[in-house]
Amino acid sequence: MINHSAPECGNRSLFSRRLLLITRIRPFVPIALLAFLIFYFGFQAMTGDRGVLAWSRSDETMAVKTRELQQLQRERAELEIRARLLRDQSLSKDLLEERARSLLGLSDPRDYVIRTKPASAG
Repeated sequence: MINHSAPECGNRSLFSRRLLLITRIRPFVPIALLAFLIFYFGFQAMTGDRGVLAWSRSDETMAVKTRELQQLQRERAELEIRARLLRDQSLSKDLLEERARSLLGLSDPRDYVIRTKPASAG
């Protein structure tokens, strides 16, 4: 005669062990979840896009961009002065002659021309 109660007893034992394990772990689940959230947000506060470590990078970037802005403002001021000199009301003959010669590749017979080799691209 075959005893069918033995496997059931083993399954009950396994089930009771899992139940015991789950009941022992269950109180620690909220604590583990809270610890994970604290770790996650702490890590993001240090290394995220707006974290502590990103501040130094943003300061460096800001300094570089400020220097670029100052250079561009100087260039713009120079170009505005040259553009003002090319207007009809205050036309600078010297500047007009310089630009025309530069664009047309001409020179005055009294000018000294020094030819140089063009800078190589490579």
